[in-house]
Amino acid sequence: MAENEKQCGNFLKGLLIGGVLGALAGILFAPKSGKELRADIKEKSGEVLKNVKEIYDDANAKAKTIIAEAKQRASELRKEADRHIAEARQKAKDILSRRNKKEAEPGEADKDAAGAQEA
Repeated sequence: MAENEKQCGNFLKGLLIGGVLGALAGILFAPKSGKELRADIKEKSGEVLKNVKEIYDDANAKAKTIIAEAKQRASELRKEADRHIAEARQKAKDILSRRNKKEAEPGEADKDAAGAQEA
């Protein structure tokens, strides 16, 4: 039992000494102090925020350009559609007027024939 307690004591001593040496090594080899690390984090976050703002501004400008181009293209398409509709209406009017003339011609001929018989 005494040997078991000695091993347990040696283990605890080793654990304690290892922990102290590890903490000491961590402090000695740490790249920066907490204050410096916080300052670096603040600086880096400011840079990231600036980059995000630039990306947002670029995306916003591109979106506005795309929207303006889309509106212009839509306007051009609407004008073209209106022109095609006007042409179609004119053709329809022309066809209807020709049909009405053809219908009116036989009627005129009948009236002329009836007028000739009366005279």
